[in-house]
Amino acid sequence: LSFLGHASFLIETPGKVRVITDYSGAYTTDPPPDIVTMNHAHPSHYTLQPDPRIGTVLHGWQEGPQPPAYDVVLRDLRITNLATNIREWGGGTELNGNSIFIFETAGLCIAHLGHLQHLLEPADLDALGHIDIVMIAVDGGYTIGQADARRGVEQIRPRIVLPMHYFSAENLARFLDTMRDGYAIDVRHDPTIEVSRVMLPDRPTLIALPGGL
Repeated sequence: LSFLGHASFLIETPGKVRVITDYSGAYTTDPPPDIVTMNHAHPSHYTLQPDPRIGTVLHGWQEGPQPPAYDVVLRDLRITNLATNIREWGGGTELNGNSIFIFETAGLCIAHLGHLQHLLEPADLDALGHIDIVMIAVDGGYTIGQADARRGVEQIRPRIVLPMHYFSAENLARFLDTMRDGYAIDVRHDPTIEVSRVMLPDRPTLIALPGGL
């Protein structure tokens, strides 16, 4: 897992499948990934002109009469999603404007919460199932408040929490302070970590990777 910046992570599986989350084109790789996921929050989370070499592009927002519903398999990776609502810029709610994307590979289940702006309902948690690693926006303003971000993590109960979308070191530090009493804190200087099932920590751990600005 590599934190590229803002809300974009590169996920690389043992089978050499490569995915970038919340792809806008600002953070990418060369060659491009096999798959990208996007969320319809604002242009830093999606693009309607992705690199044409990308094989699969998954829009996380509703574009027709039904919410987005994916079940995509490429070699050793399975991607599904859970649609959630987001706020509209002028007020009100955009129904199914965001997706939590779930990535299953190598015996791990990874959830990228996208531009999540509310706590999850019990039915949402049932749909998510067991999550080992969660990527959550912690800016505290544009997405979910930091106190609710903690409650959201506690709802999902992952072993590893990867904060994203935090804009400044001070913003990240405030979130780390809200988590210290219940989570181990591991601040890294390398944006890439390698994770396997046997490497999951016994104590829930927040790993802060550089690149969230």
